[in-house]
Amino acid sequence: MEQNLREMFNKEKREQKFTISNGHEERFLEKLQQSLPESKKPNRAWLKVAASIMVMLSVGVGYFLLNENSNVENTVVDSDTINEKQTEFTFGDLSPDLKKVENYYVANINIELSKLEVSPDTKDLVDSFMEQLNNLNVEYKTLNTELKELGPNDQTITALIENLQLRLQLLQKLKRKLNELKLSKNEQTQENSI
Repeated sequence: MEQNLREMFNKEKREQKFTISNGHEERFLEKLQQSLPESKKPNRAWLKVAASIMVMLSVGVGYFLLNENSNVENTVVDSDTINEKQTEFTFGDLSPDLKKVENYYVANINIELSKLEVSPDTKDLVDSFMEQLNNLNVEYKTLNTELKELGPNDQTITALIENLQLRLQLLQKLKRKLNELKLSKNEQTQENSI
């Protein structure tokens, strides 16, 4: 029976010639177009929104930066001190160990200066010590220029370190004197109150 069906189909094929009816292709393409979704143009509205946001952010950041800079106060800088600092020869130029020594003394000097309590009664004493300290500072600068001009030598380096030590000792002596004055005033007020 299988063969009969095959033979039957083959026979029918030979006897009838199958042809496509007129207009069949146009109707097929029309139905195909109707069943397919229409191709939409890409929606680029989100690009417009993103561009608007970027413009607003740029304007906002620019405004913020300009406003921030306008609040800065102008300060006058003495160009002599800048040039002096740039030409100053320091221990750090010689060796890291000497730089540590210099930093140690300078930090301690600054700490002692910050701890000073100046009152109207002790102002004269503090001023005289500050004058001595200023003289030592001037001497330090001359030693520093000597170090720069002549190059590093043991005598100059030792003199610079001794200068730093003297300044620190001077400030410690001033602190002791101020404490003594304070204690003596406290004793006097206690004796007067008794």
